[in-house]
Amino acid sequence: MVEVQNVTKRYASKNVVDNVSVNIQKGKITSFIGPNGAGKSTLLSIVSRLIAKDEGLVLIDDMDITKQKSNDLAKKISILKQSNHINIRLKIRDLVSFGRFPYSQGNLTKEDIRYIDEAIRYMELKDIQDKYLDQLSGGQRQRAYIAMVIAQDTEYILLDEPLNNLDMKHSVQIMKVLQNMVDELGKTIVVVLHDINFASCYSDFIVALKNGRIIKEGPAHEVIDEDALREIYDMDIPINNIDNRKIAVYF
Repeated sequence: MVEVQNVTKRYASKNVVDNVSVNIQKGKITSFIGPNGAGKSTLLSIVSRLIAKDEGLVLIDDMDITKQKSNDLAKKISILKQSNHINIRLKIRDLVSFGRFPYSQGNLTKEDIRYIDEAIRYMELKDIQDKYLDQLSGGQRQRAYIAMVIAQDTEYILLDEPLNNLDMKHSVQIMKVLQNMVDELGKTIVVVLHDINFASCYSDFIVALKNGRIIKEGPAHEVIDEDALREIYDMDIPINNIDNRKIAVYF
């Protein structure tokens, strides 16, 4: 389990994450939702130690992340930021191989290659694994980055707006893959989402942030609620039930 205890992050005099406490359950998909500037991406980066917190404590399986060696932490938790641009020209397979660096330090073993092959197969990239990233569609590129995370073989996976700039087909495809990773591989996934309907349909739990604070958290069906959404987004959002799923009509 990931435990965030009284975590604060400030820039200048502004608290972008303000005394936040939350527990992330194992083997589930937890989505962070909320308006722009709510602190979702910052909190995700703090949990992965990409950003240093100013106050509080983050524990992963009862271990303080600040006391872990970087290489050990990279075997436990992985993160995919939305600004995942690489300036060198890489093939898909080379990118996915980067996921094994915490284990191989650049010298790939047979076991590393097995994980790479499996990640490529899982993301249905085998037929195009020798293509360069700049030859790919947005959906293919995003699948390649997720394959890199799968190859890293961490129990905890953090994804910052993985549906950014994807069309409907590829967005659904990515969310179904994440669901399968939980169901089939036993992963624990935390994902920042802007589309509350994707959060509603694919999350086990939802954490809603606003102005750096958690204002609502719980099972998805409890957070996707008209009163809760009004508090989160400052607008009236009707909810329809379609095939036992709660769909927000916010257009």
